[in-house]
Amino acid sequence: MWNKLERKIGKYAVPKLINYLIGGYAVGYLFEFLAQVLGFSFITYLTLEPYYIIHEFQIWRIITWVLIAPQQNILFALIMMFFYWQLGTVLEQTWGTFKFNVYIFGGIIFTVIGAFVLYGVYGILNGAPVMIGAYFSTYYINMSIFLAFAMSYPDMQILLYFLIPVKMKWMAVVYGVLIFFEFFSVGWAGRVAIISSLLNFLIFFVTTRNWRSISPKEQMRKARYRQATGGGFGGFSGFGNENAKREQGTRQGQPPRQQPVGRHKCAICGRTDVSNPELTFRFCSKCNGNYEYCNDHLFTHRHVE
Repeated sequence: MWNKLERKIGKYAVPKLINYLIGGYAVGYLFEFLAQVLGFSFITYLTLEPYYIIHEFQIWRIITWVLIAPQQNILFALIMMFFYWQLGTVLEQTWGTFKFNVYIFGGIIFTVIGAFVLYGVYGILNGAPVMIGAYFSTYYINMSIFLAFAMSYPDMQILLYFLIPVKMKWMAVVYGVLIFFEFFSVGWAGRVAIISSLLNFLIFFVTTRNWRSISPKEQMRKARYRQATGGGFGGFSGFGNENAKREQGTRQGQPPRQQPVGRHKCAICGRTDVSNPELTFRFCSKCNGNYEYCNDHLFTHRHVE
């Protein structure tokens, strides 16, 4: 599905999209600075308020809410922007420009839809205009970038607070637990904001899993194979007998069985998922051909023309 979509509309993808997202945060901070100097709040005209969009035709609010940075402290904001710029850049290089565009724009579109759905429900129940813009920001969209990166590179190690080494998968577990408790501690408005902002990650998780390996049909096939091979020895169709012969030949001093061949191999260093199971292997979307690299050489190799 992804490949078909990319062939049809991939030419419209925006390269280096994370640069524009971080640049939008910089514009948002500039508005906040001008608001403090001039005594006039620009941010109130940028929030995602369905009421003003529908009744006063302030259409720009559908986009301008992305400019509002989720972190107000300037020091932590700079650290946050640099951190997510790194994650977004690596994800775009790993997935390709089109898939990264779909992921980011999907989070933005789902958030806008969630805001209008929430406004419609609240408006019907209360029978009066409801302001819900404060519940919607890019905080959870940034969180979805982090979670997607952790799924792509679970064993990559970062320095927490520039001191504590920790793997991405454990950071993702911590963030997941925090989101879980936050989901049940806020009202329905906050829950809709969380679900809509993270829906792109849920779709990404579902569409990238190998569900065939856990399907009943595949489990039945594996069970029949184990029964046919007798758990590795014996059985019919010659599989089990052949295994037994190889094992017997090894005990009689014959050369041992050939070591298993890895499914993934780095085109630079030659390491495989068998010799180095701790490594992560990815194909490079910019190389002309099917070239696979380990995480040590994925972003440092010279692209094959």
